[in-house]
Amino acid sequence: MSTPSDFRPTATREVLQQRAHLLQRLRQFFTTRGFLEVDTPLLSTDTVIDRHLDPLTVTLFSDPRQMQTGPTYWLQTSPEFAMKRLLASGLQRIYQVTHAFRGGEAGRYHNPEFTMVEWYRIGDDLESGMGLLGDLCEELLPYGRPELLSYEAAFERELAIDPHRADVASMSNIAQKRNIAIPDSIGSDRNDWLNLLLAECVEPSLGQDRPTILFDYPADQAALSQIRQGPPAVAERFELYVRGIELANGYHELLDADELRRRNRVTNEQRQADGKATLPEKSRLLEAMDAGLPACAGTALGFDRLVMLATNSESLEQVLTFPIDRA
Repeated sequence: MSTPSDFRPTATREVLQQRAHLLQRLRQFFTTRGFLEVDTPLLSTDTVIDRHLDPLTVTLFSDPRQMQTGPTYWLQTSPEFAMKRLLASGLQRIYQVTHAFRGGEAGRYHNPEFTMVEWYRIGDDLESGMGLLGDLCEELLPYGRPELLSYEAAFERELAIDPHRADVASMSNIAQKRNIAIPDSIGSDRNDWLNLLLAECVEPSLGQDRPTILFDYPADQAALSQIRQGPPAVAERFELYVRGIELANGYHELLDADELRRRNRVTNEQRQADGKATLPEKSRLLEAMDAGLPACAGTALGFDRLVMLATNSESLEQVLTFPIDRA
């Protein structure tokens, strides 16, 4: 039940003014580098297939007067699919400021509806993709130039293990020694254990002295990034952390449509094993990749988290007008 004060925003006027100023500076950053701002649909028949992301559905009634069932569309967890279709259609440098939606995400650093900034530039590889992200971070946050730290080096520094070769038994032993609460659902999947140790032991140390861009993730965590053969093989994926908080996720983008089809099948199998609904594997992105997606790098950044850090706020609700409990 709402209270008389529930109509008010949770962010102060001063924070909203700072948020607006950051948004102006962000747009200026991309404009001076020749990027075109684009706008793609929030509702689509396509959706990103990710083991841990749960998109929300919307039914478009065929007859609103009778509330009959109509086609199902997905609220986008990211504008990635549509933006890559634009790249395949000839655009070179694009960015977007949009709302995105993810089910089951609410808390200090999460809201089911949030603001995402996403950008792509044709010709970028892993190094230039990280460089552009570093430039933006340095422009918008007062914490200096990000350091570059490989996933392997981060695990060796914090846990003295090689994440590309460590077995489940050794990772379980570390978790027990550090008194980490081990979820009942965790099994023998190495990536589940790596994600647990990353969240509990590695991430809190990242970006404390200055921002950190973590790169070269395990090949099994490639998502939509390219894999660079080793040894060890690694995913050309990178993430930005500031004060232990993940702000952005980027890829040297996968170009092979058949490989994406394979990954979609595997991810849906994992979702099924997790007790989640499978997601549609066919998409217009695959059609675009079949036609030819140019070599590029892309990055998605959580703008609300960036504002939170820039304003020294403690939670997302302090930088949002109306978080989910007041929406």
